[in-house]
Amino acid sequence: MRKILLVLVVVAFVMGCSEPPKLEHKFTIDVSYSAEVDSLAKDGRLLLMLSSDDSDEPRFQINDGLNTQLIFGMNVENWAKDSVLTFDETVFGYPYESLKDVPPGEYNVQALLNVYETFNLSTGHTVKLPMDNGEGQQWQKSPGNLYSKPFKIRVASNGFENVSVDLDQVIAPIAEPEDTKWLKHVKVKSEKLSEFWGRDIFLGAHVLLPKGFEEHPEAKYPLMVFHGHFPSDFGGFRTTPPDPKMKPEYSERFSLEGYNVIEQQEAYDFYKRWNEPDFPRFIIIEIQHPTPYYDDSYAVNSANQGPYGDAITYELIPEIEKQFRGMGEGWSRFLYGGSTGGWEALAVQVKYPDEYNGCFAACPDPIDFRAYTLTNIYEDENAYFYKSAHKTLEVPSHRNYLGQIQSTLRQGNHLELVLGDKSRSGQQWDIWEATYSPQGDDGYPERIWDKKTGDIDPKVAEYWKENFDLRHILERDWDKLGDNLKGKIHIYCGDMDNYYLNNAVYLMEDFLESTTEPYYEGEVLYGDRDEHCWNGDPDQPNAITRLRYNSMYVPKIMERIEKSAPKGADLTSWRYK
Repeated sequence: MRKILLVLVVVAFVMGCSEPPKLEHKFTIDVSYSAEVDSLAKDGRLLLMLSSDDSDEPRFQINDGLNTQLIFGMNVENWAKDSVLTFDETVFGYPYESLKDVPPGEYNVQALLNVYETFNLSTGHTVKLPMDNGEGQQWQKSPGNLYSKPFKIRVASNGFENVSVDLDQVIAPIAEPEDTKWLKHVKVKSEKLSEFWGRDIFLGAHVLLPKGFEEHPEAKYPLMVFHGHFPSDFGGFRTTPPDPKMKPEYSERFSLEGYNVIEQQEAYDFYKRWNEPDFPRFIIIEIQHPTPYYDDSYAVNSANQGPYGDAITYELIPEIEKQFRGMGEGWSRFLYGGSTGGWEALAVQVKYPDEYNGCFAACPDPIDFRAYTLTNIYEDENAYFYKSAHKTLEVPSHRNYLGQIQSTLRQGNHLELVLGDKSRSGQQWDIWEATYSPQGDDGYPERIWDKKTGDIDPKVAEYWKENFDLRHILERDWDKLGDNLKGKIHIYCGDMDNYYLNNAVYLMEDFLESTTEPYYEGEVLYGDRDEHCWNGDPDQPNAITRLRYNSMYVPKIMERIEKSAPKGADLTSWRYK
């Protein structure tokens, strides 16, 4: 019996010391497309997405916030139908950098190809970029992009295997908006931009006509230019009350129930104000100027995007004024907008001081690059981390009005790097780079910082300073610009802007208030504890004022016209009841 027990102990000991069989880890997903969707070889950015949230397709759940899902990306060139491309653990991803880091669980998987086209630029460079197809540079819904229907997979502790995704869907074209009595839609071929891009490039605009336009052929009108992100049609104008059958929807951004109803009511209220007897008769336009880098060009001339500033000011706007009886003179043109549109309104006024008579810039993108959100691109060595000998602390990029952080600069830039290298993500940091940077030897924008590490390039920063730092340009050139900008600059920002944009406004205000000969004679106002994008109304919350851009600056515009219109200017033909 003792011998038997001894043998059993020895066997157990030997078995306990032997290594268990190793699990084979596999992290690969194959992607292909067939001739049923397209027979031509493709260039582009291939994106693979995984989502643990069943509320929507994965392609609509990728963002910079806390509720983002997973995405991985790779470039493809001359990708042929029926050939297989493989995502493995070496492909860069967000928020997990590798497929091997994906936690076990059940996921919806989906793939999408953001198609690139080839551009032969007038600079002699050849670049591959996603052409806008009427959607405003939105990779998730750009017509012509290939994608797959989502299906479920299970990620185990040892990964996943035998997962194949077939891109068997094509995003359909988008219908053009139709003209109405009030709204007209204009497209103009830009000779300047077509020459730069090596193909026909068009600018567009949605035009809101004043009451009595047909009945008063003698009238000529001032022009209000509303800058902002790509508008599918003219927003905030509705000739009927809210649809009583519409189901109220909750706005997470504003914590408001039935915000869709509020939007329709505000649009209808604007229509009624637009028709009031004493409301000034203006033309209002919203511009469409998407580029292969973003949903709009930032409305300035750029080494990487071409002469959009000149094209808008000297080609598009004169054509609109010609078609719709605009005054066609600088004193009768006004600029306004928020966020991107706020930066554009101020930048265009600064770059074209004689062509416009006032800008109303709400929550503008950084207008002083010493406060490029929370980064000083001239003094900081790294954009992603605060300088410290012994502590690692990331720079935030988004907060709420209480200061609670939702994302960091590094995370947002890593998402962009997944969506596209060479500034091709179509997102915020990359469009600033595409707009402000010099053109690199490869034809793409030079990086302001290394996209992975955050290390800042001081030579690129200096180029930004001299060409697009609006505070620096004003301070440097005030002796030349001051007389033409006096009374034209109005800036508004919440002091708890989600993207820290108020910091640059403080610096701009410091300079403007220091001006003499002439003093700038404008205004800079702040909303107490207001978030992005406060636009100057101290009595209403952002949720409401953002819907009132087209009327809230009218009294100030009228005051400016009365004060600055040249002798003999037409101040009456457009003031009918």
